[in-house]
Amino acid sequence: MAVYFDHRIETSENNGYPNLIAWHSTQPVLAVGSVNPATGGSVDLYLQQGEHVERGHVERACSPAVLSWHPTKPLLAMGWESGEILLLTHPSGEHTNLPQNTHTASITLLHWSDSGTRLLTGDLAGVLALWKVDARGRLHGNYVVKHDYGKALTHCIYRPAPRGEDVAKLARAAVSGDENALDMFNWKQSGRGSSLKLGTLENLTFYVSTADGCVHSVDERGRSVTVLSVEGSVQRLFYLEHRAILAVVTDSLLLSQFSLGPEGGAQELSKVKLSGRGDQRADIVWMEHGLLITASGEQLIRLWDLERADNCVLSLDESLGFEKGELLNCVSYSSAKEVLAAGTNRGRVALWRMVMENSERGDAKIQWKLQTPTEVEGNISQIQWGSSAQLLAVCSGNSVVILSEHVMCSHFRQQVAAVQLTPNQLSLSYFNTDTHITLRTDTHIRAVQVTKDTVTVWNGKFVTVYESSGQALRSTGSFPCESPALAVHDDNIYTVEPKRVQVRTLQGTVKQLLVFSETEGNPVLLSVCGSYLAVGTDLAHVRVFDLTRREAKPVCKAKNLAELIPDVGALNSVKCNSSGSQLSVLITLVNGRPDHRVYFYDVEMDTLSHFDFFTDRPPRERGLSYTEDNQRSFGEEAGLAGRCPVSQFWDENEPYLFACETVLVNSDLQHTSQSQAKEQDDVVVVTLLVTQEYGLLLQDTQPKPANTHRLLCLDTPYYYYTCKVLFCRGGLFLPAPGESVGGRDEVSSSSSMVVRQALRDFVGLEQCEKQTRDAMINFSFYLTVGNMDEAFKAIKLIKSEAVWESMCRMCVKSRRLDVACVCLANMGNARVARALRHTQRESQLEIQVAALAVQLGMLEEAERLYKACGRFDLLNKLYQAWGQWQKAVDIAETHDRIHLRTTYYNYAKHLEANGDKNLALTYYEKSDTHRFEVPRMLMDDLVALEIYVNKMKDKNLYKWWAQYLESQSEMESALCYYDKAQDYLSLVRVHCYLGNIQKAAEIANETGNRAASYHLARQYEAQDEIDQSVHFYTRAQAYNNAIRLCKENGRDEQLLNLALLSSPEDMMEAASYYEDKGKYMDRAVMLYHKAGHVSKALELAFSTQQFGALQQIAEDLNESSDPALLERCSDFFIKHSQYQKAVDLLVAARKYHEALQLCVDQSLTITEDLAESMTVSPDSAHLSEAGRKELLERIADCCMRQGSYHLATKKYTQAGNKIKAMRALLKSGDTQKIIFFAGVSRQKEIYVMAANYLQSLDWRKDPEIMKNIIAFYTRGRAVDLLAGFYEACAQVEIDDYQDYEKAAGALTDACKCLSKVKSRSGDEPDARLAELTRRISLIKRFIHARRLYVEDPTEAVCMCESLVEEPDLDPAVRVGDVYGFLVEHHCQQRNYQKAWSRLEELQCLLPSVNVSLYVSQSSLEALQRATGRQLLHSDTQHSAGEEEEVEEDENLND
Repeated sequence: MAVYFDHRIETSENNGYPNLIAWHSTQPVLAVGSVNPATGGSVDLYLQQGEHVERGHVERACSPAVLSWHPTKPLLAMGWESGEILLLTHPSGEHTNLPQNTHTASITLLHWSDSGTRLLTGDLAGVLALWKVDARGRLHGNYVVKHDYGKALTHCIYRPAPRGEDVAKLARAAVSGDENALDMFNWKQSGRGSSLKLGTLENLTFYVSTADGCVHSVDERGRSVTVLSVEGSVQRLFYLEHRAILAVVTDSLLLSQFSLGPEGGAQELSKVKLSGRGDQRADIVWMEHGLLITASGEQLIRLWDLERADNCVLSLDESLGFEKGELLNCVSYSSAKEVLAAGTNRGRVALWRMVMENSERGDAKIQWKLQTPTEVEGNISQIQWGSSAQLLAVCSGNSVVILSEHVMCSHFRQQVAAVQLTPNQLSLSYFNTDTHITLRTDTHIRAVQVTKDTVTVWNGKFVTVYESSGQALRSTGSFPCESPALAVHDDNIYTVEPKRVQVRTLQGTVKQLLVFSETEGNPVLLSVCGSYLAVGTDLAHVRVFDLTRREAKPVCKAKNLAELIPDVGALNSVKCNSSGSQLSVLITLVNGRPDHRVYFYDVEMDTLSHFDFFTDRPPRERGLSYTEDNQRSFGEEAGLAGRCPVSQFWDENEPYLFACETVLVNSDLQHTSQSQAKEQDDVVVVTLLVTQEYGLLLQDTQPKPANTHRLLCLDTPYYYYTCKVLFCRGGLFLPAPGESVGGRDEVSSSSSMVVRQALRDFVGLEQCEKQTRDAMINFSFYLTVGNMDEAFKAIKLIKSEAVWESMCRMCVKSRRLDVACVCLANMGNARVARALRHTQRESQLEIQVAALAVQLGMLEEAERLYKACGRFDLLNKLYQAWGQWQKAVDIAETHDRIHLRTTYYNYAKHLEANGDKNLALTYYEKSDTHRFEVPRMLMDDLVALEIYVNKMKDKNLYKWWAQYLESQSEMESALCYYDKAQDYLSLVRVHCYLGNIQKAAEIANETGNRAASYHLARQYEAQDEIDQSVHFYTRAQAYNNAIRLCKENGRDEQLLNLALLSSPEDMMEAASYYEDKGKYMDRAVMLYHKAGHVSKALELAFSTQQFGALQQIAEDLNESSDPALLERCSDFFIKHSQYQKAVDLLVAARKYHEALQLCVDQSLTITEDLAESMTVSPDSAHLSEAGRKELLERIADCCMRQGSYHLATKKYTQAGNKIKAMRALLKSGDTQKIIFFAGVSRQKEIYVMAANYLQSLDWRKDPEIMKNIIAFYTRGRAVDLLAGFYEACAQVEIDDYQDYEKAAGALTDACKCLSKVKSRSGDEPDARLAELTRRISLIKRFIHARRLYVEDPTEAVCMCESLVEEPDLDPAVRVGDVYGFLVEHHCQQRNYQKAWSRLEELQCLLPSVNVSLYVSQSSLEALQRATGRQLLHSDTQHSAGEEEEVEEDENLND
């Protein structure tokens, strides 16, 4: 808990009233602008306690308009209403004026750039100027940029620059060997230019708004562009960096968002009107993550989340001291503290702390928690957080107050406790005399130390000592001291200064110096326990001094904890035990976070150990031993995991007893942003036993009591806690137990601010004598370490049952049931011993211990144990027996839903017993027992019961109430409620009772209710109205009764329909009735058939020659029917030419060959379904495997004859004859299935068949088919056929594409295949292989000639001429290609006569071939022009070819 010290600034009367305040961003300096109507205005500088800076005063004849501090340097820019701008340097007081002619109107804008190198100024006339400032804060001549917009300038912001690299992270990465980081540091060597950007680059582009609603963008070169315009005067501008969005708020609270493009354009995204008072200018605060906060003189603060498009409001709470109707004028947010401060019109500062809570869906949500207010005088008009997170400036009325946050100090020693209430008030509690005193001082209290005789307070500059005199305190001495640490022992006061600790008398006289070396550092922490002083330094050194003598003597040398603890940043707390043998230390890590360990330094052994609250156990250090039970207890203390220690205390008398206050790592006390877990207590006090022999042992854990603030001290047999207080106007109040505010009592001199709670082992023994207390302490210690012999030896002389009961309670905490049995025996408590024996059937130890805890009244411990072992059903029962019904309901709803309704019911019974019938109604309804329990409960109040019935509109309740009314002979009312309950049986029953049978019949007919119809049918039967009775028996589906009446009364026509609607038994009975009468035999057959008696139906149908019925019956026959019956029916259908039905029956009778023969004889199509029905499974016992395959092949043969090739393929495959299956598939012509079947069959013959089939297709245009042909021939090892295919491929390449290279490759592959054939047969190469070799040789010669032509045309021509002379050239190389090559060559050489002779030779060899196929058209035209001759033969051929093609086209069209 913290208080705020108020420091009113030291201002003179001539300054007037303040109207401007501005904190420096890094230094505790406050600038205050004041207005005096008589003399003008002034600006003054003040320090954090309100002291006026000597050279920090500036006066002018006009009022100050704007104040703005340099972001890093102590340089203040002041803008005045006259247009003057002045720079004031602190603390030198140096003044620097900007040129006077720049601004002539009142200054409205003073804005520094992020790094402070630019200062932006603007005035009411619309003049904007940009000034350059050097590294020392001095101006560089005249302005850099100046614009005149003609309208008053209202606000401006700089556009954030892109963030650079983190140099510290890069350096660590470079040291660890990261090559990228090394390259960024060594950019010159890499030759890539400067890629390392240090820190955040400054962006000098800014946006400025005017009173007419325009927003202008000014870039680094000073060019101004209007980017957007809104309605009304712009009040504030905000920039969302990660989304590149500019938010604009006008004076009328109209919020607009614009998306900024890379070229400066703006596009409006949204526009919304913010709520607020229109008669007062709103105070607006912007948070970096998109949260807009406004205060406009209302009772609310409004928050707008621009990221999530959400909004909420914050209001004041009168229970915390705020008044009704109090208005909020101004706001300020501290990002370091995550606290929002607001000032009210009645002089209060409201504080909200921001915390992050996780919702049920797992996403984080911001919550604001209102704190107790701080009060000042007057109407607060401005409020601003300072450079330090503990400073807050408040401008109210005619003064400015600086509020400095201070944690309320407290101290306990020698049964005296002091707790700070207000900045200058202490509450003192003397527990030895049970007296309480309130001490008021003249100065603020920053620290307090107490002993049994003295109270020492310190305000930061002076130390004052008070001594007790009866019921009062008197000051005995005061002396100046600015020591940051203070300790008192007997008549000595210990203070610190650099490199030493001063030992002073109570009057301040220094009588001894405890010197520390340069390496040990400066003392910063002091703590006294018993007669020992612990000292901690700023360099993480610790020392212990013995104070038992006249002078303090060091117990040990200074120990450097930085050598033993990695990443130690600073010492938070250093405490020693009462014997000076152990030191406990809390530290802060290098990263600024508190460590989650408590370190223990053994002074005598010079060893360091620690207890880790994050893992809830100490480490296994060498020399430390733990018993198995202790290790188990550490692991089972799940409530300790994830915690952090915040304070520590040693017992003043017991040297090994240590207590530590811990909080959850995500607790609000740590100011983190996550919500605490519901199952864990926020603050837990942990007690440890610290010994040399056994190490660190967990002795106890317990949550902090409600309505207490902090742990103050541990002094056996009590824990001492400070109380929470509420700061309200007019005084301080203690919250009532279990309440936050209500039922409070004002703190007075008779109220203690400290409460005591007994240690676990001393509950009920708080007033025991010292011998018993020592025995209990020893027993607890040995029980914790597991030494049972010593534990029993310590208590063997104790006879008190209360002590034995207390020790039994210890056993619950330590979970030692064996020791508990001994304690119970000494207590003589048979009931508890019996209950403990009954729980031994449970396998979990926690359940047995919890049962013992319940019997001993330790209900909280039992609750914790049941939670730890997850037995929420037993926890639910505990809550119910405990009377904690709301907890029982919550547990049932969240963890024990199987007993949820039972819990609701038991709670309702409890409420009914306590007379709370209204709430009992609710839980009877939740338990779904209200239909019985509520009428029973309200039976004594019939009016209330009727109202409840009508209110619930429940059919069961309506029916119950109607039955009650009927029992009271109120028939008309009963009918009304039966109708509401839709209980038609009761309606019909009552109407029949009243003799209104016609109305009953109408109800039965309209509703169709079976029970009502049956009741009415019985009534009609009793009156011998057979037709009506049959009718209502039929509506009631009581067909057997209707059939009975029809048979008895000769209703044969109705009998058939009723029998068909009824059960098979009734059908059989009706069919027998018809058969016995000898009439309606068709009806008898039908009923036998419907009843499932098919054989009887068929027999009767055959005997009576009912062929129509026989055909209908046969449709329902299947393979499960009698085979003889099936065969008989099939013969019947064959005689009547119903062959398809006969086939189905033969298949059902497993006469597959007869069915197949019938299909062949009658040319019936074998469908896939029929084929599958004739396919016998391999494991069938009706047909052998050979017979099954024969049947399948016959089916396939039939399918082949009828053209069902795919089905035939399937059956051949099932029969195992894949060759026939492939032949069938080849007939189908389904290429894809042929390829697939060949791939899965993996038989040579099938591969060859598939390849032969594919070769018959147009494989030249489909490379995939060609690929499959080669693959299938290869897999089928038909290399001779593959060679033939390669020859065909080669011929295609020559004839169609003239690609001799590919042709040569194909022929080479063919040769390889033929070589394999030769190697297998062992014969000499045959003529075919020789022929292929010769063809390959000729082709290669021609290919070589064409390639050689580029380099040596003459040689190439010679080679071609030699080819022409080769006999049988054409199969290998087309003669026309060779002659065409020679003709082309001679044409290029302009030797047209020789070319013409070669062309004539070609025409002689190939008279019927068009020469244009071999010689290009351009060469032919050039040859004809050169020789003057015409190729008539080629033209004729060409024309004839065209005419033939035309004729073919015409024939096709015909």
